[in-house]
Amino acid sequence: MKTIIILLAVFSSILTGCKDAPKEKSNEPIATEVTPSKTEKEELNIVPIEHASTVLEWGDITIYVDPVGGAVAYDGQKQPDLILITDIHGDHFSLETLQELNTEKAKIMVPQAVADKMPSEFATQLDILNNGDSKERYGIIVEAVPMYNLRKEALQMHPKGRGNGYVLNMGGKRIYFSGDTEDIPEMRSLENIDTAFICMNLPYTMTEESAAEAVLEFQPKQVYPYHYRGNPNVSDVTIFKALVEKGNPAINVVQLDWYPKESY
Repeated sequence: MKTIIILLAVFSSILTGCKDAPKEKSNEPIATEVTPSKTEKEELNIVPIEHASTVLEWGDITIYVDPVGGAVAYDGQKQPDLILITDIHGDHFSLETLQELNTEKAKIMVPQAVADKMPSEFATQLDILNNGDSKERYGIIVEAVPMYNLRKEALQMHPKGRGNGYVLNMGGKRIYFSGDTEDIPEMRSLENIDTAFICMNLPYTMTEESAAEAVLEFQPKQVYPYHYRGNPNVSDVTIFKALVEKGNPAINVVQLDWYPKESY
């Protein structure tokens, strides 16, 4: 009898083990990590055109910022997918340049003041952004941020709310273009900026000292001084660079040739 009980227990154990055995594994591969998209892997290529005009290449996306100077200034550049315009002044907005360029596939982001100056031929291409607005195009989220003057003698040059600075969120990075601005609180409060393009020229924007103080406040990882020649004043970028590096050596100041013709 004892032997029969032991045999029944063993048989029961075998049945239970078969019931709980895992199912046969599928031959389909199991994903163990998420592959980043192509654009997340791409590096940002910066092409200075002149003064405030810039071309950004990010993977297969080409961005023009404040295109002026006619089509000849963009010889050899790729056709734009996205165009950002900061303000109505001629060193930022040139209708003639837009009409000369091949912009047929481009979306054009502008503040209302610029939209008011654009003919109906561009109506379907426009994204109108005012301070605080944002829009996503081509996997890039563009934030419109304030740019304006603080000094009384310059208040009418760049009044608050008319023009846009821009923050581009692309590939996990945040890229800031100041446009024409002074050392305003909204710039000082920017967060997590990887690359900043900072203007500095009088009487329209900032001194080198004011620009450096603002940069040291919001601490971007990398800074490109641009828009640094006015009429007749020319800012000394070496002063700006020295002030930033003294205040925070971790901020990388990069100077590119924004004035190849020495004509501005």
